Amino acid sequence: MSETNLNETLPPKTCSIDRLVTKEAEVSKVLAGQKTACRRNGRYADIGETMELEGTSFTVTNVYQQALGDLTPEHAKMEGHETVDEYRDSILAIHPGMPWLPQMKVWVHEFQKAE
Repeated sequence: MSETNLNETLPPKTCSIDRLVTKEAEVSKVLAGQKTACRRNGRYADIGETMELEGTSFTVTNVYQQALGDLTPEHAKMEGHETVDEYRDSILAIHPGMPWLPQMKVWVHEFQKAE
């Protein structure tokens, strides 16, 4: 299935790709190759869309929904963290008062440096 067809099966974006990675520490992780995915409560990008971070382009390679309870250590590493607990703690520090509910669904945006 082509990128266009895959994007057509997704609901409309709720935000723009330029809001996907905004925190300085997260931008640094992406630029260093330590972060290759970003989870958000909405859909910020289409597959094939490009984001620019400090003059470097990154292409979104996959977009899908995932329950927080389904995160694995590999997913945490893609987010730039060593463990799921470390990732969870970083998210809860950014969003005080937000519950971490295993059944809560988030949108995963995977990306790689554009060629």
